[in-house]
Amino acid sequence: MRIGLDMMGGDFAPLEAVKGVKLFLDTVATNAHLVLIGDEQALLPLLAEAQLDQSKYSIVHSSQVIGMDEHPTKALKEKQQSSIAIGFYLLQHKKIDAFISAGNTGAMMVGAIYSIKPIDGIQRPTISTPVPRQNGTFGTLLDVGINADCKPENLAQFAVLGSLYAKCILGIDNPKVGLLNIGEEEGKGNLLAQATFPLLKENKHINFIGNIEGRDVFREKADVIVCEGFTGNIVLKLAESMYDIAKERNINDEYLDRFDFESYGGTPVLGVSEPVIIGHGISKGIAFKNMINLAVKMIESKLLDKIKESFTSKEN
Repeated sequence: MRIGLDMMGGDFAPLEAVKGVKLFLDTVATNAHLVLIGDEQALLPLLAEAQLDQSKYSIVHSSQVIGMDEHPTKALKEKQQSSIAIGFYLLQHKKIDAFISAGNTGAMMVGAIYSIKPIDGIQRPTISTPVPRQNGTFGTLLDVGINADCKPENLAQFAVLGSLYAKCILGIDNPKVGLLNIGEEEGKGNLLAQATFPLLKENKHINFIGNIEGRDVFREKADVIVCEGFTGNIVLKLAESMYDIAKERNINDEYLDRFDFESYGGTPVLGVSEPVIIGHGISKGIAFKNMINLAVKMIESKLLDKIKESFTSKEN
């Protein structure tokens, strides 16, 4: 497998990206070949210092970088030699099997949707976030930001995507799906929640357990928590603030430490036809290493094939 990595994306690129590559190659036993996309002049001295096995990676030169504050569509159109544009070109033409970047999130989403396209049958791709739980496992919450306004049909598809992700990546055999709501009873919530509930209840491809409330998010009641991106992003940012406050107050707690985004790296764009992983702009070495590892899991588990199979079924 060949995994493409944008070496110029993120606030600490390319140094931390190189550190992540070294961590991955030094600690993960895999046949993955890393395709490092970036300014060759900037990369070569860092790679030489890292003393990496040169058979495990190759470099594709890019002469441009899309800044974090640039307009995504405009930047992708005008900067065809940027690391993100080249990454999507390679992915689209099957030169790499996955693409990772901690760069401009908007450009990554535009590239994912308009370059490699959504899987047939999927109305809107989505992004999720791991949810640390008290028993040491992770659940997943989706959507967490790219779909602020949704229709019930979108949330029903998110439930299927989240279930497949939980099975293939989190190793949960029959993931329990919950609809995030303001009460447990059927009929609770706003118009979106009320209209989504029967769609999830009737879907034979998921293990729907009903509504769950905010107090259940970090417990084991549901493995997959479904909501529109407006609510999901608020939950995500609230969780991040809990971790930040704990660190500011010098609170050392094993559970709270699992809220550090570095521990899981990035999030896949679920619903597009090739593996795309988006990292946080402030990603450091461990985050890059974990994003590469996630790409390996997505490829080895054949997650994308299983999503395609699920959405070609006439029952979806």
